[in-house]
Amino acid sequence: MHEIVFLDRDSLIAELRTPAFPHRWRDYPATGPAQVAEHLRGATVAITNKVALRKDALEQLPDLRLVAIAATGTDNVDLGYCHARGIKVANIRNYAVHTVPEHVFMMILALRRNLLAFRQDLKDGLWQRAGQFCLFTQPIHDLHGSTLGIVGRGALGRAVARLGQAFGMNALYAEHKGAASVREGYTAFDEVLREADVLSLHSPLTPATRNLIGEAELARMKPSAVLINTARGGLVDEAALARALSEGRLAGAGFDVLSGEPPRADNPLLALDLPNFILTPHVAWSSREAMQRLADQLIDNIEAFARGEPRNLVGP
Repeated sequence: MHEIVFLDRDSLIAELRTPAFPHRWRDYPATGPAQVAEHLRGATVAITNKVALRKDALEQLPDLRLVAIAATGTDNVDLGYCHARGIKVANIRNYAVHTVPEHVFMMILALRRNLLAFRQDLKDGLWQRAGQFCLFTQPIHDLHGSTLGIVGRGALGRAVARLGQAFGMNALYAEHKGAASVREGYTAFDEVLREADVLSLHSPLTPATRNLIGEAELARMKPSAVLINTARGGLVDEAALARALSEGRLAGAGFDVLSGEPPRADNPLLALDLPNFILTPHVAWSSREAMQRLADQLIDNIEAFARGEPRNLVGP
């Protein structure tokens, strides 16, 4: 009899079907760091979306056999410890291939066409006082003919490229930063920084990708470029980005993620009140349709494990 525990059920707005095998189910709206071991006591299957599962908690859970992550990212789970203990870890794949790219292009279009700045101009009465039928207070740039740089060539990166190509953009996939050679179909990382009119990040957060975009990388980008991050907040040095936007060294940025979530009040991006910066609260993935696909795949993963045919496994 499997004991299944969902640590943060309120993080998923979707119907969860009952797994088709004998089990007991417990869920909690949310779980704090100090509650992890207590909530998972006796569990054979742990479901977590964003609750961290670290060694100090995992070593108190001798019955645990599967960590079913209700997300694609795995940086909240100690994969090395799970692998050493024989605990399987499964994640969700390709559920957000429509919703995240749509969110990316919502931000790109708003920034390239200066939507927020024009909205403020109208609130300030500039059009009402204009001497002609239109208002030229803000620059507008077409997507057609521009260059879309993409960091990360997974399902989301490829989906963003397809949308960009539909708009007439030239898509470039960035090679790994600092790579000695460039693979076919990729462009050197620094060249993508120099050429991109829009740079969109779709990489996991690892020790190698933390602060992937910092002061030096922002300096290599065009002052007219836009940076989009719907992946992980730690990919970008947030203080460096805030300075670049405030000093006019970057045309705009759209972020759905921050380095700490929920964010601390002192995060430098929270203080930015600029018409060329859009911040959304980690919701690019969360269309109702995408969350239901995630929920269905989550139960699929658990059922496959119970059959002895685990799927979507991730290693250390």
